Parts: sequence; C-alpha cells; structure tokens
Amino acid sequence: QVQLVESGGGLVQAGASLRLSCAASGRAFSTYGMGWFRQAPGKEREFVAAINWSGGRTYYADSVKGRFTISKDNPKTTLYLQMNGLKPEDTAVYYCAAVDGDKDFITRQKSLYNYWGQGTQVTVSS
Repeated sequence: QVQLVESGGGLVQAGASLRLSCAASGRAFSTYGMGWFRQAPGKEREFVAAINWSGGRTYYADSVKGRFTISKDNPKTTLYLQMNGLKPEDTAVYYCAAVDGDKDFITRQKSLYNYWGQGTQVTVSS
C-alpha cells in the first residue's frame, strides 16, 4: 500500500501562484509513476500532469502546459505541482495519485492509477 497526503491548496486571486505537495509513505516511492488530477464541481476528474520515477519524463494537459510544473524529490518521497498564472477555471479539488510500474512508466490514464490522496482544494477568484 501507498499512502498519499496532499497539502498546499488555498484561495488565491487570478494570476497568483501556488505549490501543491504530496507526501508519500508505505511502499518504495521510487518505483511508482505519479500524477496530479483535478475535479471541479459537477465535472469528471481530469488529468493535469504526470511524471515517471526518475523525473525525466513529464506529461501535461494542454490546459496547464506552460503554467504548471510537476516535479518529485525521491529522497524526501514528495511530489510537487508548481502552479503559476492561475485562472478561475483552475478551481478544483486537486488529487495526487500513484501508479504501479517500472521506473520509466508514465501515464495520463486515470483508471490505471492504484493509489489516491484525499485531495486539496484550490480556489482561484477573478
């Protein structure tokens, strides 16, 4: 089992920045691909960003490309999402997720993720 705990959400104005963190515990952190997803009220949970074990490969949703950066710090077993230039449409609950796989594995596919955090609220006012 892998336990994931997100933090760093909050209420900000449009144009501001936030950094989300996800602390992982349990099984070896370094053998998992990781990702961030978000869910706005009344909408499906959607992919935001993903990263492989080494951190050398990343994927982003088109809606956040150029504004958000995913990274991970294996010694500290922590995943990050740096969010710049926030827009009201970024308002959602943000979830950290982990997926079983080898060190090169990375995916946008929500259904493949095995472990999920409880989520952290991000609200962007106009």
